[in-house]
Amino acid sequence: MSTPTDSAPAAPAAPKPTRIPPIVTLDAKFFWDAADQEQFVGQKCGDCGLFTFPPRPMCPQCFSLNRQIVPLSGRGTVHGWTIPRHPAPFGFKEAPIVAVIQLEEGIRFVSNVVDCAHDEIRPDMPVVVTFEATMNNHKVPVFKPAGK
Repeated sequence: MSTPTDSAPAAPAAPKPTRIPPIVTLDAKFFWDAADQEQFVGQKCGDCGLFTFPPRPMCPQCFSLNRQIVPLSGRGTVHGWTIPRHPAPFGFKEAPIVAVIQLEEGIRFVSNVVDCAHDEIRPDMPVVVTFEATMNNHKVPVFKPAGK
């Protein structure tokens, strides 16, 4: 004879991420380690103050080796975008919006815009950073429309 149980059925497991993990280089390791913690950081020259991306060992303006890791605001605007359709992008259920984001700090950052329909994206649209999981337990910064 069976007896009823008071336990609720187990919640379905969250889908595994299909996004490819980042390729971590020595110069950018600090950036990806911070992204895994959902922190958006960048690199700034300790001598002339220039923000740079991608990370590099030397300032391209004054050639200083004095590099500082600093938090970034995570706010910016869409400078331009494309929607790759063919071949189908690996790791995405539908074609992503690949955008160049002009950050408040003055640097441009290539990423995806999420939570935005393809026909809703606009030039100079304000966006904010968020993070999405990848395979191998990493996270990558992506952007969503400000206010969403």
